[in-house]
Amino acid sequence: MRILTAVATIFAMTFLLTTNTYAAETQVFTFTAIPDEDESRLVERFSKIATYLEEKLGREVRYLPVKSYAAAITAFRNKQVQLAWFGGLSGVQARIQVPGSQALAQGFEDQFFKTYIIAHHSTGLKPSKAFPVGIKDFTFTFGSKGSTSGRLMPEYYIRKHYGKAPDKLFPRVGFSGDHSMTIAQVQAGAYQVGAVNYLVWETELAAGKIDPKKLNVIWEIPNYPDYQWTIRGDVDKDYGEGFTQQVRAALLNMSDVELLAAFPRKSFVPADNSDYEAIEKTARAIGLIQ
Repeated sequence: MRILTAVATIFAMTFLLTTNTYAAETQVFTFTAIPDEDESRLVERFSKIATYLEEKLGREVRYLPVKSYAAAITAFRNKQVQLAWFGGLSGVQARIQVPGSQALAQGFEDQFFKTYIIAHHSTGLKPSKAFPVGIKDFTFTFGSKGSTSGRLMPEYYIRKHYGKAPDKLFPRVGFSGDHSMTIAQVQAGAYQVGAVNYLVWETELAAGKIDPKKLNVIWEIPNYPDYQWTIRGDVDKDYGEGFTQQVRAALLNMSDVELLAAFPRKSFVPADNSDYEAIEKTARAIGLIQ
């Protein structure tokens, strides 16, 4: 009887181990990304990333589109996704809400990112190496309220130079929602000045979507760290020991020129939570993080 009981116990433990291993191997891995530009472009880009990760990780991978920066953070917090392509600020906010989460990789360019301050030609504002103090006389649009390049950094410098919040300074302040829309609104004259991610600007300029007769860059905000891939801290528990490092390796080893150009990035390099301490400090300084 004891032998039969022992055999049954071993069988049960083996079955449970096998079942848990199978569940981990077949569980879908889901990721999202902040909607920082045109939605169709994002779906095309990240659908290809999902295919790439499936090949590298040996499991089904899905991309979950979201409508806002806040929705990307919520999906990450609620465990609807395990991985996200965040901006500097949204990544900091997500990691605060999900302790143990890690920044895995950033674009080579994200180590020294830039924001362009752009202006409609009707303003008469010209490119300058110094902060363009004349912008206070014109309407101004940021990107998303949660954007590092489209809101956090430009607001920080505006407050630094004027000692006032934007809504106390400009005749009218807006939030376009994404960088592509910021460019479109300033080019159309809906707002006279705006703040935009420099890579989105360069991409749309190359695509012929920007009319140089209507729009120009008047100032570049000094470099700061920005976008990164962040993964939840419980991924190894749910997907198997070492899975976080598998994901990191897949991202860092991405060499497909077409995939990288879609971001656009030259390559991905290692990232760490400590890389974004300056972003968190800046966000706390202007009240975006309490």
